[in-house]
Amino acid sequence: MKGDAIQCVVGLGNPGPRYADTRHNVGFWFVDRLARRYGAVLRAENKFSGEVARIRTETGECWLLKPMTYMNHSGRAVGAFARFYRIPPERLLVVHDDLDLAPGTFRLKRSGGHGGHNGLRDIIAVLGSKDFVRARIGIGHPGHRDAVTDHVLSRPGKIEQEAIERGLDELERHWPLVQAGDLQTAMQAIHSTT
Repeated sequence: MKGDAIQCVVGLGNPGPRYADTRHNVGFWFVDRLARRYGAVLRAENKFSGEVARIRTETGECWLLKPMTYMNHSGRAVGAFARFYRIPPERLLVVHDDLDLAPGTFRLKRSGGHGGHNGLRDIIAVLGSKDFVRARIGIGHPGHRDAVTDHVLSRPGKIEQEAIERGLDELERHWPLVQAGDLQTAMQAIHSTT
């Protein structure tokens, strides 16, 4: 495995059936996809305040983590997990929703700010670092900032949902490249097919 390979994929979302199908949970959706693809079962781990699984892929082994702390306290789970397994921030991939991208569009990047995303804000605060990798999944913007909370905590419409699923399909299809830490090649491959 390369030195910058991803050791843990963190999917952001809110726990419970009330939030399961909401836009804010696209990070959970992606982690669930990886678990299915590689035959893993996510199990509750109280010491990490989250659900955890380990997958073995074409690229090597990788952890999956879904914080069960609610979005605004995601850092508690990520910090506990990263400390326990001694995973440096640059080997973490955080998958999250992004208002500034059209539904289904996604971007991979290393480091950066939180862009107003409370889950990222808390992870940065707890880790004391911005240097983790992000997969930003577009959910679109409702048009006015006062409508943002209702937007992220509601279900996407049928067309939006299909666009988001297509974006997640692409990210999953190129997962071996992403896991290897080869973000540039992954993004080039994705853009050549979309």
